[in-house]
Amino acid sequence: MALLELQTVSKRYQAEGAPVLALDNLSLTVEAGQFVALVGRSGCGKSTLLNLCGAMDFPTSGTVLLDGQDTKALNDGGLTRLRREKVGFIFQSFQLLHTLTAVENVELPLLLARKGDARKTALDRLRLVELEDLAGRFPHQLSGGQQQRVAIARALAGSPRLLLADEPTGNLDTTTGELVLALLSRTARELNVAILMATHSLESTAVVDQIVKLRDGRIAGVETPMALGAR
Repeated sequence: MALLELQTVSKRYQAEGAPVLALDNLSLTVEAGQFVALVGRSGCGKSTLLNLCGAMDFPTSGTVLLDGQDTKALNDGGLTRLRREKVGFIFQSFQLLHTLTAVENVELPLLLARKGDARKTALDRLRLVELEDLAGRFPHQLSGGQQQRVAIARALAGSPRLLLADEPTGNLDTTTGELVLALLSRTARELNVAILMATHSLESTAVVDQIVKLRDGRIAGVETPMALGAR
């Protein structure tokens, strides 16, 4: 069974009284340990798709199955547990709390979930992203790449099955972005985490397993980096 499965999913919004079709009859499967890039222009449906996969929003029609669970069939308590236990989020703007140190930022979701050994787990995750030595620094004392690695450690703190990354290298220079992408690729392999990444740039997809091209809410093509000459 696939970790993530979207079955003929459509999503419609109302914008200023007019209907907007954000996703149109889209089907997609992501396996555990697979790193998938969603590529397309702004407005093609990438962020909407990530929100549906993370159970932050729900399809107008069709089904989203996350680890076998239909997200639209869960009550509020079930959705909270699903997001907390199964999904990690990485954002372009890092979204670290600037009054907390690196280790405290990683530790916070564990404390909110009342997990035991929160500090030990947070340090383990910082070690995974090679930032354990900077655990006591505040975000303003870290570079952009280091802040994003802290954000990745935080997203992995609860041992999620699925990691959703929305333009994770958008605020980074090319070299730092490549390091972050290599880290995500290693994370998918070593932790058997499925990663779904939204990006505007084909250049950032060299390390992924599959590239899904979106256009006007539909899948316009599915390719591999090797097929594109990226490796």
